[in-house]
Parts: sequence; C-alpha cells; structure tokens
Amino acid sequence: MTVSIHGIGVSRGIAIGQAYIRGRNQFDIVKKSLAEDQIEQEIDRYRRAIAMAVAQLEQLRDRTDHSLESNVRSIINTHVLMLNDTAFVQDVLALIQAQQCNAEWALLQQRDALVKIFEHMEDDYLRSRKDDIYHISSQVLRNLVFAAGDDTPLQNSLANTIVIAHELSPAEIVVLHDQHVAGIISTSGGPLSHTSIMARSLGIPAVVGGRQCFELIRQGETTILDGESGCILFDADKTTIEHYDTLGRRHKERLAGLQKLKGRPAVTRDQHRITLQANIEQLEDIEAALELGIDGVGLYRTELLYLQSDELPSEELQLDNYTTALRLLKGKPLTIRTLDLGMDKQHATSLGQEAPANPALSLRGIRLCLQDLELFTPHLRAILRASHYGPVKIMLPMISTLHEILQFKNFLATLKSELDAQQIRFDQNIEIGGMIEVPAAALCARQYITHLDFLSVGTNDLIQYTLAIDRTDDTINYLYDPLHPAILRLVHEVIQAGRKHRKPVTMCGEMAGDPRLTRLLLSMGLRNFSMQAHSILEVKDVIANSDFDALQAKSEALTSLDTTARIVDHVEMLNRQSN
Repeated sequence: MTVSIHGIGVSRGIAIGQAYIRGRNQFDIVKKSLAEDQIEQEIDRYRRAIAMAVAQLEQLRDRTDHSLESNVRSIINTHVLMLNDTAFVQDVLALIQAQQCNAEWALLQQRDALVKIFEHMEDDYLRSRKDDIYHISSQVLRNLVFAAGDDTPLQNSLANTIVIAHELSPAEIVVLHDQHVAGIISTSGGPLSHTSIMARSLGIPAVVGGRQCFELIRQGETTILDGESGCILFDADKTTIEHYDTLGRRHKERLAGLQKLKGRPAVTRDQHRITLQANIEQLEDIEAALELGIDGVGLYRTELLYLQSDELPSEELQLDNYTTALRLLKGKPLTIRTLDLGMDKQHATSLGQEAPANPALSLRGIRLCLQDLELFTPHLRAILRASHYGPVKIMLPMISTLHEILQFKNFLATLKSELDAQQIRFDQNIEIGGMIEVPAAALCARQYITHLDFLSVGTNDLIQYTLAIDRTDDTINYLYDPLHPAILRLVHEVIQAGRKHRKPVTMCGEMAGDPRLTRLLLSMGLRNFSMQAHSILEVKDVIANSDFDALQAKSEALTSLDTTARIVDHVEMLNRQSN
C-alpha cells in the first residue's frame, strides 16, 4: 500500500529512485584543556583546517565552474568569504587562547553564538542564513577531526538515488548534482535556505521538512518525491510509479522547451508586454539573469555588503558596487532596496541600544536608517551618486507610516543639496518607491502612492505579518499561505492603488516567481514581476500562453471568494482555461 509523507516542496520536479539514507553528520566533541605550550600548535592546527576548507570549496567551484549557474557560484563564494571572516578566524583563535581549549570546542562555542544572532533576525531570508553557519562549521570540524582530509561525506555512486539527510551543505549538493542524483529530501531547512536555492538552481527535485522519512523509509526502498507539492511516497504500487514517471518526463520535456524563451520579452498571447525583473543579492547574480532576458533588477538586497565585513562599507565601496551593477545591466534599471538591517544585526548597533526581545516588530529597515543617519548617510549618498551612471531607483523597506516617507524625502533633499554644493552629479529626478510588507502599508497604499513613484509588494513579509506566523519555524510553516483571502485582498488593494494613480506596482516576493500563481496575479492586474533568476523562464512561459484581457474579465470573481479552498479552485480554473 502506498504511504505518503508531506514536507515542503522547494524545487519542482518528480524524482523516483532508491532511497539513500545518510545519518546526521555529527562529531563527538568534548572540551580539552591545553597546556600553555600547546596553544600555538592548536592555533596552527585551526588555521590549517580553515585553509583546507577554503581550498576544498574553491576546488569544487573551479572544477564545476562551467556547469554552475552564477548564483550557485556566488553561494560557494559566500562560504569562502565567511571562512575568511573574523568571526570564523580571529574570534575562534581568541577563544582558544582565552579558554586554553581545543580548536573543535572553540569553534562550537563560536558557531552557537553566531547561530543565536541569526535566529533572532527579523528578516526571514537572512534568518535562514544560520544554516550556512552550520554548514561551514561542519566542514571545518571535519577537517579538524579528519586531519588528512580523508573523510568523504557522501558515497561516490549515488546516480538515480533519492538522498535523504538531516541536512546538506551547498558543497554537498553540487557533488550530488555531479553524481546525477534523482532528488534530495532534507528534514531541516526552508524555502529560503541555501540548500533549497542550490537545489532549484541545479534543477534537482527537492523536499524539505520530511521529518518522518528516517523512521518510515528503509535504505534502498523505492521512493517518489514531488518537488512541487512536497509529497513523498514509498511502498508504492506499479500504477503509482508509472503515473509519477509520466509526470516526471513531462516536466523535464517542458523545462527543455523553456530554453527557447531565453532573451525574449515576456508578452501575452494578446500582445500585452509584462515586465520581468530579477531579485539579486550579489553582482554575480546579474550575469545569469541577463541571459534569461530580464528587464532589469527589481530588488537589489544591499545588506550583504554590510554583513560580510567587520567594518562598515565606505561610501566609495558602495558606489563602486552599484556602478558595477549598472555597467553589467547596460542601461536596464537597477532598483536598490535601502538597508533592511535591524538592531539585532551586525553593524546596526550605533544607537547604543541592546538587541530587542522581538526584533521583527522593532527597529528595522527604514525605521532604523532614519534613526541612525550616520549609518544611512554614506549608503544613500552612494546610491545617489550611482544614479549619474545609469537608471537607479530607490526602494524603502518596511514602511508603515506616511511620516516615514515624508521624513525620508526631506532627508534625501538635504543630501541632494549637499551633493549639488559639492558639484557631484546625480539624477535629480531619481525615482522613490516603497515596499508594501505590512498590512498597514497595504491598507494605506492609495495614500502612500501619492508621495511615491512606485510601489513594490514584498509578499514574504506581508504574509508573515498578516497571518502572524514565522515561516522559518518548522512547527507552524504549514500556515504560511499566499492564497489566504486576506493576503489576496491586500495585494489587490495595492494593485488598484497603482492603477488609480497610474503608477507602477511590482511584486518582488516569492509569489511573483511561482508559475502556478502567475495567471492569478495577471488577472488582478499585475504587470511587473521581480523574482529569483531560476523562476524567470517558467513564469515567462506562463505569460506567453495567457490572454491578459480574458484574465482581467475574471478578476471580479476573486474578491468574493472567502476561503482558501475556493481560491485554490479559482486558480486551478484560471490555469486550465488558459492552457
């Protein structure tokens, strides 16, 4: 009898194969006290382990460079940067000296301290980066425990298997990709973890949160996973296996057919032009997105410039970063989200306050920046100066009051006057937009948009704040529902505000990159999408096979639907009728 387990689908596709179950990669670490004359030797041992980890990642990146998407390479590069950061080098060395302990123990103490910091971050994307702390710590620990580097985390022959693990590092996922695994299941992680991003980018069907797999699935047992629904099946009969095998072949054929859309504009069957832009966090992301034919960058997350260094990035460093992005874009617009830091994050402590008990509802985003002008001024000056070299837009995160918008515009005017006095050129008419991430902003969108040039709906936070759930919390992430009636009513209100005032509205959250919801959003009047690069071709394909005017005619029915179940039926109807 076919048995099913439900997790979270994070990388679409069907996988069928024998289960390869890998136990948790743990090390039995105990604290060892060292004599004074052993400290220097232990420091050298830790430095060698770090150097080995860096070399392993660089070798992996270079060996597979020709087949990796740029965002995959950027994740590996980020891990290399983290391994060279003070937090993983000097701080651990200081613990070895202060506690006169072994390197493994010092690293574990530092790892746990860093994880605690990330767990209290209010931004769900950055909070999920705690997984990277675990991954690179494990890699260094492995090098310490297996000094010769002879530990192999994964066996060599995994072709056509489904790997089931408690956690997988980005480096291990690249290895799995090279070994042609059918799919991966992880009991930890979420949609925004690097594990999920890597799986999507490399086209490996994946499910996370499959907690019962270790208890129910046997080693070598034929297993099926659906990376879209999150369904995991085992002990399946022949008919079920054949059904999913057919679905899997169709999905692969469709993906292969999407390549013809590279470089083409997104146009509906009735000739409505839809704007598709990319969300990026590093310069390396731009090149891969451009190959897919994007219309620009709809969201540039600037926080990593601050989080990757022990020092505040200078105005000149930021200017160089933004102008490089503009050169790569060759005239296409760059929308820079101003710092979405919080009081619990690195470098966001210049106000001299302690980290709040509830950072998600405390100083973050535009709130923090307007209170910490020493932090904000070089950031905003760099953005203004970059606007001289290409089309730049400013986007304000976490707005919740009109006062914040007006306060920002007054401060911006002051900086413009200073640049004028210094005879530094910039775009005098640079566009300013606001991110709609909290219900208050969505409900006041018609008022806010009169003071802004555009709006952008950040559905990730909007869903979190509206439904009062943390989607990175495995115990309640099942409640994270983009098709909740309240969410769609708020999104509809924002789109209508833009339509009334003839100003653009973009969506830059995960909803924008979900091809299952593309026709729903088109029916609501959305014309501007911004998403991760891996979603662009699938969304473009849906747009190319949709009739915008016909979808608009069905929009009135949506506002009357009062349950998620009825909305799901409506979405399925839109998708069926447009095919």
